[in-house]
Amino acid sequence: MSRASRRQYHARLRSALDNRFLGQTLARFQNRYAQARQAAMQGVDFEALSREVVEVKDAALPRLEELYGQFKAAAQAAGAKVHLAADAEQARQIIADIAARAGVKSIVKSKSMTSEEIHLNAYLESQGLEVVETDLGEWIIQLRNEAPSHMVAPAIHLSCSEVAELFCGVTGQEQDPEDIASLVEVARQQLRRKMLSADMGISGANFAIAETGTLATVTNEGNARLVTTLPRVHVALLGLDKLVGDLDSALKILRILPRSAAGQLISSYVTWVTGAVECAAAPSGAKELHIVFLDNGRLALSQDPVFAEALRCVRCGSCANVCPIWGKVGGHTYGHVYIGAIGLVLTYFYHGVEAARELAKNCLNCQACKVNCPSGIDLPRLIKGVAGRLNQQEGAPLKNQLMRQVLTNRRLFHFLLRRAYLAQKPLAHGERLIRHLPSFFTGEHGFRSLPVVAASPLRDRWPSIAPPLAEPKLKVAFFGGCLNDFVYPEQGEALLELVRGKDIQLDFAAEQTCCGLPAAMASEEETAREVARQNIAALDAENHDHVLTLCASCASHLKHAYPRLLADDPAWRLRAEALAAKVIDCASFLQDVVGLAALPEGGPKAAYHAPCHLCRGLDVHRAPRHLLAEAGLEYLSYEDEEVCCGFGGSFSLDFPELSAAILARKLDQVEATGAEMLVTDCPGCVLQLEGGLDQRGSSIKVRHLAQALAEAQRRAKD
Repeated sequence: MSRASRRQYHARLRSALDNRFLGQTLARFQNRYAQARQAAMQGVDFEALSREVVEVKDAALPRLEELYGQFKAAAQAAGAKVHLAADAEQARQIIADIAARAGVKSIVKSKSMTSEEIHLNAYLESQGLEVVETDLGEWIIQLRNEAPSHMVAPAIHLSCSEVAELFCGVTGQEQDPEDIASLVEVARQQLRRKMLSADMGISGANFAIAETGTLATVTNEGNARLVTTLPRVHVALLGLDKLVGDLDSALKILRILPRSAAGQLISSYVTWVTGAVECAAAPSGAKELHIVFLDNGRLALSQDPVFAEALRCVRCGSCANVCPIWGKVGGHTYGHVYIGAIGLVLTYFYHGVEAARELAKNCLNCQACKVNCPSGIDLPRLIKGVAGRLNQQEGAPLKNQLMRQVLTNRRLFHFLLRRAYLAQKPLAHGERLIRHLPSFFTGEHGFRSLPVVAASPLRDRWPSIAPPLAEPKLKVAFFGGCLNDFVYPEQGEALLELVRGKDIQLDFAAEQTCCGLPAAMASEEETAREVARQNIAALDAENHDHVLTLCASCASHLKHAYPRLLADDPAWRLRAEALAAKVIDCASFLQDVVGLAALPEGGPKAAYHAPCHLCRGLDVHRAPRHLLAEAGLEYLSYEDEEVCCGFGGSFSLDFPELSAAILARKLDQVEATGAEMLVTDCPGCVLQLEGGLDQRGSSIKVRHLAQALAEAQRRAKD
């Protein structure tokens, strides 16, 4: 990304963050969505449904050309005409030619993100055709000459006052922004006339069933049925990725799509269209039905060994609904045509480097999109893959080049970390935190204080604080990670305090280094692979019962990323899998392996922040909260406990305005609980949360879970 385009993108981010209405609206929407989705999933095995969708889509994707041929034969036998467009230009031309041959003057549209992908409206209007969107949100943004800000709720960024003002211009009459029913009636009256008089209707489709040549649309507005039935010509525009083999496959997707899209058990309308039907408005007495399939890179993408799974997307929008970044700035900033996490992937393949460059690195890797995706798409991994391709095409930034040199050389890396203490010391003025950053940081980084690198890292202290045991009942390899080792050694000391007297040997391998997650986040996979090999060799998992770390991010990376990174190397893959099987987080280790004794009540009031890579990466939810209660702390819950704190490693350096905004919401909620302590399981989260609270002048103390439990044990002894 050039400096100019980077500055422009950050300016757009700041503008969106300054829009108070937008922030409040998106926050309410995400809260309502979370509640509705949870209710809709009650009694439903989401994982099982998701696996069914994955099976359906993965069975179809390698066979798209075959399924297209099967669909075309069935649909044309039923009276439809089927077209295949190689790219956006050809698709636009096919539809314009259909309109010209049929003498079409007016067109109504519904339910088609694919038409946004090819910028269809502008092209048809340039041919002298009237084009009217009939989905309420789409019509509103069409009147404003804007793009959708969400795949399901395209006008979510607008207030009722803005819509009322817009409708005043349409009707020439004053509109009451508080009377929602009246505004909807205005749209109904205006659009109904257009639908009744239109020559052509253009729709999309959620499924194309190859076996029968059937299209299906899933909607909550009746306009889609009117668009597909009233005009004498119906054109359905859809991507090749919407092809499925049979009705049963489509119904499997339908079971989860409304739940994921809007928290509904089923949408208001599911419309099935097979072939041409009678139509009194048509000269022949039968509707003219054209089905235009768009390739635009889909066939090539379906064969890509890494990115093909992006085509599983069912366009539910859930990846945006749960994304902390989208929840702050909305789709116009965090997307191109397709928004949210899937947009960060598809934009590169459908719209090219220029459109994708600004978006591809704007990911927290919080995993929320991944665990909520009904199609099982590993969106964070694909986003990093796109960023990696951009680095290959345009050259990696300087920080990536430095990372390759430093992270792969453990001695150099640790030498630099040790010297960082001396560099930071004058800035800290003898304190544990640096509150006033040096001038080369912009003001946007002043939202948090930064910790000082420890004078003596944990690895240097280890021999004296963790002497070997003669006959331990368990041998545990301890993985320190960068922050625990060099910034927060007191967290490791607290862990040792908790296991003292339990006959558990904790071994700290001096050859271990950074887990490699920062390299993976920077799309430096080769660097991440080399670091993985170094750590696998150092940790010696086969001679230990567990591999324990106090960093949830490290644990998730060791467990899930190492086997994938080394999948093509049989010997290292087996070692990676063996290590992954023994990785355990702090909370699970202390609860399930160590078994801490319950302590009397009366401890401090404590709120809890669930690190992303613990609650989503490792699916650990109950253990930390249970331990807090067992330790006698008064646990106080709040709304966004499992929402990212905005750290994301280098993300908070690259996007400080977003990191600060996400953190502010988290800290507002924590302070509202009246907590005296904020507990978490990740040193990175400690850095972010402690730094933010310190800048606020808050009295709330931030503690790693191990520290909070060790302090509780000390209180119980006093």
